[in-house]
Amino acid sequence: MALNTTMGGICAPSTFTAPQLFGTETLQIHAAIVQDFTMHSDISFRFTHPPITAQHLSFCNVTVAYTHPGIDDVVHVEVWLPATGWNSRLYAVGGGGFAPGRFYLSRGTMAGALAEGYATVTTDAGMGYDASPADPGSWALSSPGNVNLNLLQNFGSTSLNEQAIIAKSFIHDFYGQAPDYSYWNGCSQGGRQGLVIAQRYPNAYDGILAGATAPNMPQTMPYFYWPQQVMNELGEYPPACEIDAIVQASTTHCDSLDGIEDGLISDMDACLDSFDPFSQVGRVIDCDTFGDERPISSAAATVVNASWFGLTTEVGQRLFQGLNPGTVLTQNSAGVPLLAGTACSSDGACTGVGNPLGISWIRYFLVKDPDFDYTDVARDDFLRLVRQGIRELGSLVDADDADLSRLRDVGGKLITWHGLSDELISSRGTRAYYNDVSSLFPDVSSFYKHYEIPGLGHCSGGAGGSPTAMFEQLRAWVEEGVAPEDSPVSYQIGGTTWDRVVCPYPRRAVMEEGCGDEKAAECWRCV
Repeated sequence: MALNTTMGGICAPSTFTAPQLFGTETLQIHAAIVQDFTMHSDISFRFTHPPITAQHLSFCNVTVAYTHPGIDDVVHVEVWLPATGWNSRLYAVGGGGFAPGRFYLSRGTMAGALAEGYATVTTDAGMGYDASPADPGSWALSSPGNVNLNLLQNFGSTSLNEQAIIAKSFIHDFYGQAPDYSYWNGCSQGGRQGLVIAQRYPNAYDGILAGATAPNMPQTMPYFYWPQQVMNELGEYPPACEIDAIVQASTTHCDSLDGIEDGLISDMDACLDSFDPFSQVGRVIDCDTFGDERPISSAAATVVNASWFGLTTEVGQRLFQGLNPGTVLTQNSAGVPLLAGTACSSDGACTGVGNPLGISWIRYFLVKDPDFDYTDVARDDFLRLVRQGIRELGSLVDADDADLSRLRDVGGKLITWHGLSDELISSRGTRAYYNDVSSLFPDVSSFYKHYEIPGLGHCSGGAGGSPTAMFEQLRAWVEEGVAPEDSPVSYQIGGTTWDRVVCPYPRRAVMEEGCGDEKAAECWRCV
């Protein structure tokens, strides 16, 4: 769609009316033309689309600042409105970590949406522009010892509905019509946000795509620190080479359990049942951490086992599911510490290096003291803090309500997806949520489908392929009534390309007998 007037005349604050949102007060509307905009949007931004480049585009960037009177917050919603070629649709993007949106990741996703003709929107939920995804220190506490519960509520849910209402209002002001269809796409924090929208605001979007969802944030966040807690209790911090060796051994053992050796673990349940990390204790490995040979320690097996089993009490009660075998536990390709990160000096002494998300959650939201020494906490005190966070904060940030009857009744469609090699958020948590929903709705597949993707890391990366056709499948489901079934993925192992499909859970992909080419997607079907 092209505008009938000049861009300069219509991209002005006077074009946009203050959104009618009960409980809010508009402070300022800013509108400015952005011309010759160019930005590449790859898989790390796009998740469920192929890469694309926004080239020399013009759009109206309209941003509203508003407050909830009496709360003393300032929330910004930013909407990008294409000058030409609007496809009559709204595309909302989520956040990551402790950033609800309006930071580098969401801008990259918006660039891809803009390139495809969408009007697109993001919100900072009151956290401010470019809020840190790893460190919520700028907003988490209203004073020492007191969580800013109003901002956490904005972050957890309230801003998501307001974002949708504001975006649709500005679209109508700018184009003279409402969007024909509206979509949400997010992963990690954006995935949790997508579930919140499905559960609390089912009228906000016609279709929701939510990856790596973390339905139980008060359990997920302390789990990020759980392997470090185990190491602290052991008083031992195994070098990365030992932990990595156990993880690699699990991949070698479990790769063929699905009948195909392709470098990925596809049958994760069978792997968890058949591979014991303690079977590796004493095996001598080349340790690149120190440049020597050494046996794998019992401490390394204990840490890996704790990472896989999940967050547990002293009596073995599991509070949160763990990561899967084959998943990297020490650090990612950028050197960022993951759940079982350690650092070792040349004299052989090692210390724990925790993931910043778990550390921030403990300091700001559990203990509420940014200077708290999280390295010296007894198990019972750690678990007391975890339970306290569940009780105090669960209603603000959880996304675990399985009653999606309102989403079903308004005709909304939801797709969740999770990489089985996600190195941060347990894929078993998303599966458990889907199972909870399916136990309530025999017709669950008419409005909700879930996909598990072998080898895929946290939102992107890893050995497996990204589901780059999934957003278009969601659109076809919403707009044409064509429900998605298998979804293609492509990945490389040893320089060889494998084209496969992933299936809506609980179905799984198997190779057609006699097809012959295990690397061809057409040889795979869902059963």
